[in-house]
Amino acid sequence: MFQSLRFRLPALFLSGIALAGLVATVIAVRLFQDYTRERSITDLRREARGITELYSAAAAKLNANQRPAIRFARHTFERATGDRVYYVGLSVLPGGHDIAPPLARRYVGSEKYRALQAGKTITFELVPPNLDRTYLAVASPVRLPGGDKVFGGLVVATPKADLSKQLNTLLERLALAFLGGIVIAMGLAWYFSRRLTNPLVALSRAADEVARRRYDVDVPAAGSGEVGHLAGRFREMAAQLREASELERNFLMTVSHELKTPLTAIRGHVAALLEGIAEDPAVRAVSLEAIAGETLRLERLVGDILDLAKLEANRFTVRREEIDMERLVDRAYSAFDQEARRREIHYDRPVGVGAATIVSDGDRVLQIITNLLSNAFRWTPDGGRIELALGAENGSVSVAVADTGPGINAAERERIFRPFWTGDGRGTGLGLAIARELALALGGRIELDSTPGRGSRFELLLPNQPG
Repeated sequence: MFQSLRFRLPALFLSGIALAGLVATVIAVRLFQDYTRERSITDLRREARGITELYSAAAAKLNANQRPAIRFARHTFERATGDRVYYVGLSVLPGGHDIAPPLARRYVGSEKYRALQAGKTITFELVPPNLDRTYLAVASPVRLPGGDKVFGGLVVATPKADLSKQLNTLLERLALAFLGGIVIAMGLAWYFSRRLTNPLVALSRAADEVARRRYDVDVPAAGSGEVGHLAGRFREMAAQLREASELERNFLMTVSHELKTPLTAIRGHVAALLEGIAEDPAVRAVSLEAIAGETLRLERLVGDILDLAKLEANRFTVRREEIDMERLVDRAYSAFDQEARRREIHYDRPVGVGAATIVSDGDRVLQIITNLLSNAFRWTPDGGRIELALGAENGSVSVAVADTGPGINAAERERIFRPFWTGDGRGTGLGLAIARELALALGGRIELDSTPGRGSRFELLLPNQPG
């Protein structure tokens, strides 16, 4: 289960959210600590400044031999704010140390105390006498009104533990928010992982079926996006594999039939010769001629299969020689002249274009034209029409074979060039496949123009010079 994509995707998603939440919490805690400290210092400065003003006013009235108009209620202030008030420095008020308990200079630090004497408000940490708690303290300088001399400082301190309490409150709320976010994220991760993995699981099951050579598997639609694209390509692959399997079965059946027929004929004639049945010289000659014809048929079939295998494996070698296309086309035309007469097919060869010479492999070019003509004679009915034409323009030579056969519909125009595919279940289906592969190997191509019910036109285009 832990290796499953359904588990790993949500786990990865939640891990990312948890890591992001942890980083955000650390940053938030740090910012909150800085904020609460700065705010506490600001509040302490304001309180220290206000108390200092009261203290300075009382000291001024005392120096003027007046009764203090304001009495500083330290205990009331400390109960109201939770802060503590101390005094550091010279005492200028009788009982001043009772108003604000004295604090030795060593609690402030010599360097900070010198800054206080210079008239600066200082911030420091303090562990007051007889207490075991650390305080954040601010000392404000005390002057007489209208005077510049600092004779002491009032210290306002707040427990640092109070800041920690605020931090604990923040952490509790962050923890609740984090847990709530994790629950929501788990739900979303489960939902989206199911949306993502369900099509993948279906594709995985379909792939298992394809691996068992069951190509009629139903590939479910997966919507748009990458998974949908993958499902579409897998569906096409399964269809191609199904077609390839059918072609393979057809090939095995066709080749076995094509091999069995001549072998049966050869075996029958050889048996007759061995048993002395064909003692008449004329009969023997007929048997030998039949054996030779069937042997040539086998040789062509094996040669086609080997040629296709070499072409598909890119192990096909092409010769380079000058070819008189006019003579080569005449040679291909003559090979089918007798069949055309026998079937009363109007076999036409228009007047040539004159000198048309290319550099290519003459035997292979002849093989292509022969295959195209063989295909035309196979599909053209008796009494039909076949035309073989040669053309040359723009640095290329064309050989067109047109027939009045049944034509080819759009769905089959690509399929007819696939190996072992035949429209009527007869033959090996290698002729057009080899013709196209040979044309590509020679640097050319075969174009098809066909209208169902009116015939087809195959055109071989070859460059004058090899690429």
